[in-house]
Amino acid sequence: MQTTQAATMAVSRRVAGPSLGRRLEANPFTWLVPVAVMLGIFYLYPIFDVFRLGLTNASLVGTGEQYTLATLRAMLENPALGGILWTTFVFTFGSVVGQQLFGLAIALIVMRGERRKLKGMVALRTIVLIAWVIPGIANGLIWQMLFSEAPFGAINSVLRLMHISPVAWLSDPHNAMLSAVISNVWRGTAFSMIVFYAALKAIDPTLYEAASVDGASGTQKLRFITLPQLRAAILVNSILVTIQTLNTFDAIISLTGGGPGRATEVLSLFTFNTVFRNYDLAGGSVLSVLMLVISLVLALGYASFLPRREVSE
Repeated sequence: MQTTQAATMAVSRRVAGPSLGRRLEANPFTWLVPVAVMLGIFYLYPIFDVFRLGLTNASLVGTGEQYTLATLRAMLENPALGGILWTTFVFTFGSVVGQQLFGLAIALIVMRGERRKLKGMVALRTIVLIAWVIPGIANGLIWQMLFSEAPFGAINSVLRLMHISPVAWLSDPHNAMLSAVISNVWRGTAFSMIVFYAALKAIDPTLYEAASVDGASGTQKLRFITLPQLRAAILVNSILVTIQTLNTFDAIISLTGGGPGRATEVLSLFTFNTVFRNYDLAGGSVLSVLMLVISLVLALGYASFLPRREVSE
């Protein structure tokens, strides 16, 4: 009798289907919920809170917080904002172009050296990567000593030895922007080099062999094989470098402090000054949202040029 009851219960469990635990394990949303909660807490909530603060008059020293559009209107109508956006464009454009060119050049040199089995290619990659791991503040201080117009300034000292007049690297507005771009390119070139080096490794070497058989020169190989094959890598690297440059303020604040005047005050540094020097938390939130919108627009613009895979019928 007991055997019959046990068999009946086993059959009923099989008919009822898998247990609740098994159904939860088989459901992919069970594993996605913790990730979604963590992302919501640490990423989405701060973004929503920045949007909320941008619609208030919040301050780092004030206690009363009221919802108003006055802060949004005041920041967007700030007469200095147009010049700061232009400065940000010049700094970002120069940095992105410089990092792309130097990163590609170094990656090509490393690849050419490896193909010819030259020694020192690993050392070259390591030297380039050293600049990438240096913190932004330290990077600015290093280049401040190099560009210094004092007698101990390294670059001007070399110019004096060559009987060339010293250059006002940091006190002249035009040279200050050039100096900021040079320091940022020096630090960020390593990242572009890594991206392009990985993309060059993925190019089929038979393409170059066929081009050599056809008598193609090195310039023609670069133009008709290398650059077309690197199109996706160039666009993806442009997105990453642009977003990284737009958020750069630590190297500039230690190199020029945004000066002389506001010659090198980019949008990220303007946001920093608004919050931590003017104690305007709402105004800084508005500028942060503006930076987010600019980054998204540029990222979508770059992404529109990415090659798309054709859907096979």
